[in-house]
Amino acid sequence: MTVTRLSAASTSWALAAGVLLVGCSGSVQVGTSTPRMSSDKLAILLAEKLAATTGQPKPDIACPEDLAGKVGTTTRCRLTAADGSSLGVDVKVMAVDGKQINFDFQADETASPAPG
Repeated sequence: MTVTRLSAASTSWALAAGVLLVGCSGSVQVGTSTPRMSSDKLAILLAEKLAATTGQPKPDIACPEDLAGKVGTTTRCRLTAADGSSLGVDVKVMAVDGKQINFDFQADETASPAPG
């Protein structure tokens, strides 16, 4: 029987992200005529919000695509802990006001173990 164990760091992120991030939101002012948030900017904002919420250092987050400023648009980013375990982070655009994109995000409740 194989037992997967998560490190304390990944478990902390999973608990903090799963419990504390329900309903969290962020926004950014963008400078184009069509509201878009770059994947890099989105990853930075998510890392800052997670660090502020959990009291832990900023996690490594990658987002695969820019976030279009259209209500209902979604994307899925990936948080990777120092031990290689990871959490998915769902992002959804809730409102767009001119060039400002307001979004909510929620991390998965459980982490995926590190590969290998």
